[in-house]
Amino acid sequence: MEKKAGGKVKAADKTKKTKGLHNRDNMGYAFIAPFVLVFLTFNIYPVARTLYLSFTDYSGFNVPTWVGLTNYIRVFKDKLLWEAFGNTVRIWGINIILQLGIAFLLTIVFSDMKYRTRGLSIFRALFYLPNLIAATSVAYLFKTMLDWKFGSFNQILKGIGLISESVDWMGTPPLLRTAVGVIGAWMWFGNSFIMLMAGVQGINRDYYEAAAIDGAGRWKVFGKITLPLLKPIMLYVAITSLIGGLQLFDIPYLMTLGQQKQVRAVNTAVMHLYTMAFKNRQIGYAGAIAFILFFIICICSILVYLMMYSKKRKEED
Repeated sequence: MEKKAGGKVKAADKTKKTKGLHNRDNMGYAFIAPFVLVFLTFNIYPVARTLYLSFTDYSGFNVPTWVGLTNYIRVFKDKLLWEAFGNTVRIWGINIILQLGIAFLLTIVFSDMKYRTRGLSIFRALFYLPNLIAATSVAYLFKTMLDWKFGSFNQILKGIGLISESVDWMGTPPLLRTAVGVIGAWMWFGNSFIMLMAGVQGINRDYYEAAAIDGAGRWKVFGKITLPLLKPIMLYVAITSLIGGLQLFDIPYLMTLGQQKQVRAVNTAVMHLYTMAFKNRQIGYAGAIAFILFFIICICSILVYLMMYSKKRKEED
């Protein structure tokens, strides 16, 4: 009887503990509720609302009228939109070549065993500094520097004898696209460098020590050890740069504000979306453009996942 009573007491204690655990779980839900509400209100609802409006004719003032796939069909017929996509790809191409090129060059220098840690934190801060400057300040700074009459860039080139007459950087479409791409590379190469160096520092030092014992030079060590082991990070940097490039808006918009000829030269997909939504009041069509960009970004992300997953499976096999 005592054993049985003791068993009942233990079962009762266990029930109390279970109830207490259940109560703690409820408290956990209460703590995460504010985040969930904010996330649903400011993230999920706007996306769902935009998806709905992309199937409607809506100007922001009228009642949305359902038009089905009309806006999406219009996307593929919009020449200005595809011209904007072309500008986006050109600017991104210049950006990614310079951005990764400079980041790789710096990584080669600092990945050498003698220089892997010496003063690296100072260089990280200096290289990352342009990324901390507000895009508005960067845009107006370079817009002033590239002015063909009074810009300091033309004055410097004249002073060192590279040009004899001022170059209209802002009025020549190819030069303006190149300038925007270079500005983006200058702002983001520090971020790419930090990520690549983080990957380098995660590589086992035994590989470098073995290579040093075998007498391998810096370039051979980088090509045979560092570069292959950095491929996943390189892929991540390239794809995230592509995603950022597809969303390029602030620098070209601020540099060409009010100048129609300049706007056409660097009109990006997001700038076209902004024009349709807030200037032409075609919010439904702008929503369709937004979801076309969303699908492109999703496809890029899935490709990255599949490539990295297949690489991981090959390594496991």
